[in-house]
Amino acid sequence: MHELGVVHTTIERADPDAVARLSALGVATVHEAMGRLGLMRPSIRPVYSGARLCGTAVTVLLQPGDNWMLHVAAEQIRPGDVVVAACTSESHDGFFGELLATSYRARGARGLVIDGGCRDVADLERMDFPVFSAAIHAKGTVKATPGSVNVPVVCAGALVTPGDVVLADADGVVVVPAAKAAATADAGEAREANEETKRRRLAAGELGLDIYQMRDELRARGLRYTD
Repeated sequence: MHELGVVHTTIERADPDAVARLSALGVATVHEAMGRLGLMRPSIRPVYSGARLCGTAVTVLLQPGDNWMLHVAAEQIRPGDVVVAACTSESHDGFFGELLATSYRARGARGLVIDGGCRDVADLERMDFPVFSAAIHAKGTVKATPGSVNVPVVCAGALVTPGDVVLADADGVVVVPAAKAAATADAGEAREANEETKRRRLAAGELGLDIYQMRDELRARGLRYTD
C-alpha cells in the first residue's frame, strides 16, 4: 500500500563502484544479466534521441496532474541520483520541464524517469538533461496534493526502491536492486566479453546456426532442407 505524505531523508544508495560499472553497460545486457528481470514497460521512452542515464534512485509518488512532489524531491537529490516518479493513477500531464531540470542539474541529478508526461523537450535536449517518460505533453500541472518522496514505488510495472540503480538508454529502462548491483555488474561484464567473442566470429562469416549449435535441435524439430 502506498505511503502518502512522507519524505524519507535518509536512504541507502547502491555502491558507487557498482553504479559506475553498470553505467558502462547497456540496458539489454543488464536485463539479461539479472535473469531477464527489471525492465519497465516499453511505454517509457527517451524524450530526445541519444538520451542515456544511470544513477541511484530518488523515488517520487505523484498525484495525477500535480507536480508538487517533484519540487519536494529536489531537496533530496545527491550527485549521481536519478529521480524516478510514479503516479497514484495514470496521468500524462506535463509534470516536468526545463525549470525543474535546471534545479535538478544544480543538485547533481543524472536525469529523470517518469511514468507521466514531460514538456520543454527542445530545452531538455539543448541542456542534454536525460528524461525518459510515458508521454510528451504541454499540459500544465498544479501543486495541491501531497504525495511522497523516497518510498518504494511501482513505475511502469517495475518496483523501484530508493537507492536502487536505474539505467536507461534507447532500448528502455532497467532497475537493479541496490543489493544486487555488484553481482549484476559482474554478470553483465562477463556477458559483454562473451558477446565480443561471438561478434568477432559472426563478423568473420560464421553462422549463428553453428556458433549456437542449433542444427541438431532444428533437425529434431523436423526442419528439412530441399533443393
